[in-house]
Amino acid sequence: MNTPQAPGSARCPGPSVQDYLDRDSRPVPAVLRYEANDFLGSEDIDVERFVSPEWARLEQERLWRRVWQFACLEDEIPEVGDHEVYEIGTDSVLIVRTRPDEHGRDIRAFVNVCLHRGRKLRTEGGNVPEFRCPFHGFTWNLDGSLKNLPCAWDFPHVEPEKFTLPEVRVDTWRGFVFINMDTAAEPLADFLGTFPEYFVWPLEDRYKALHIAKVLPCNWKVAQDAFIESFHVIATHPQLLPWLADANSQYDATADQPNWSRMINVQGAPSPHVAGTVTEQDVLETFYFSRSFYAASQGRDLQVADGEMPQVPEGGTARAVLAEQMRTQLAAATGRDHSATSDSELLDAVHHLVFPNFHPWGGVKSNIVYRFRPHGLDPDSCIAEIIYMSAYPPEGPKPKPAKIRWVPDDALFADIPELGLVGPVFDQDIENLPHVQTGLKSLRKPGITLSNYQESRVRHFNRTLDAWMER
Repeated sequence: MNTPQAPGSARCPGPSVQDYLDRDSRPVPAVLRYEANDFLGSEDIDVERFVSPEWARLEQERLWRRVWQFACLEDEIPEVGDHEVYEIGTDSVLIVRTRPDEHGRDIRAFVNVCLHRGRKLRTEGGNVPEFRCPFHGFTWNLDGSLKNLPCAWDFPHVEPEKFTLPEVRVDTWRGFVFINMDTAAEPLADFLGTFPEYFVWPLEDRYKALHIAKVLPCNWKVAQDAFIESFHVIATHPQLLPWLADANSQYDATADQPNWSRMINVQGAPSPHVAGTVTEQDVLETFYFSRSFYAASQGRDLQVADGEMPQVPEGGTARAVLAEQMRTQLAAATGRDHSATSDSELLDAVHHLVFPNFHPWGGVKSNIVYRFRPHGLDPDSCIAEIIYMSAYPPEGPKPKPAKIRWVPDDALFADIPELGLVGPVFDQDIENLPHVQTGLKSLRKPGITLSNYQESRVRHFNRTLDAWMER
């Protein structure tokens, strides 16, 4: 029988994330010592936001056309004329590298639509000297100014200097390009709040090694909510329980930071659900057999020296042994010294969410970025993306960023060997999502019921979404 606890005070019995950090073999960065979780209520979250076409339409207008959102990487548009097409709902945006203007801006963004008859100017990224509409030939310069008006004699009512592409605000953070369609929006730095202070790992030293996307039959929020809590691990990913301390996870979500939350999952330690049934050697061996997230990102298994499984010394922990193995393998793969890197940075999943849908993982060994976004205005469909930002030897050169690869409807993420462990784990999550989407439409109560702590990030996200929708 569960023991009643005060609202917001519940924690799983057993060691906390901070307890594990206390035992780390190296000094732990101060940012991982941050711990803050506000009790944000226990009311149900209404179902309409997940299933209603009208909600999806209003979301496009009130959220996606007004919020800062991750669109592409600076590395994807290194030269003048390089551009990417970013689609969000019914909107299409061109992000282009231009020659610096009088303000020093060399990345601009524009609505990706011809002002003549509304055709999209570009359907994919690439390099062009100008934006020319394939329909009738209307052409704009890379700075959005009109270059050519075909049969200008027939358009005396068009003033060329005013016939410019509508501009979209653009800014960057650590090599990631963000756009905002609201010209009156707050600066990106203000929107991010304290998030940059708590993400201290060098994304600039990484490159986009993999970018996988798939259309899923569920609302984008149904998909995203599944990846911002670890409560589901016990039922959805039982094979991870011997080495993932799921219910011991730390959730940082506060009312004064509405655009950012964090989750820390301890790895190399058992779930409290099975802790009494596994030894430290069991933890180590199941971790090896499952493949670490770092090894998965490199497309190979953790290497077992001389073909022999390492042994946990008497009185030692699997976590300490695995961290030392990670230091050795990372040094060999990247040419960087990790002798002073903490166990936590090498092993743990430090998952951030920047509202509404930017998911960079922190730590040294982790390199994952998730993004979930609407698929048009269909509330029953979304796009899920996995991006790997991988390290490379410091002598370079920096590899070119990978192009996006789409997973067909009849294929699995597990069919992509470069994803390693993440592929089959992602597939386990996705197995639930269509049934959640259809189940929500059959629910005989008006909302979903969340736990106070383990699903606090889900509540935190939806609380921020409500604020945008009510403006």
